Amino acid sequence: MLQAPRVVRYSEERDYFFTEGCFINELLNTDDDRQLSVARARVRAGETTRWHKLEGITERYLMVAGEGTAEVGDEPAVVLNPGDVLLIPAGMPQRITNTGDGVLEFLALCTPAFNEEAYIDLQDQHN
Repeated sequence: MLQAPRVVRYSEERDYFFTEGCFINELLNTDDDRQLSVARARVRAGETTRWHKLEGITERYLMVAGEGTAEVGDEPAVVLNPGDVLLIPAGMPQRITNTGDGVLEFLALCTPAFNEEAYIDLQDQHN
């Protein structure tokens, strides 16, 4: 449980390429605050992440830069632009495509906090 206020500093050194098909930087994902995690995600131009779902974790994508389309469950693809927020219920299949020329960047806010055990790759089931 969070006991005192603090600042978690951004570090570019924490960027890594996740098997989903995007670069991730865990901005906030700490043992003393499992209620929420915040990650910066970046998808390269022309690329699409793998179909996946998060068991027991609700996600919100806050679009920061670029343009893309997201597919969630059986819903039609939706266009996303900076400032848009996409709500993704727990356990819902999803993927996002960068339809622009630059990097697609968004913040992924997860409740409860993201953990890799919740990530389930669904790519082979959608091909």
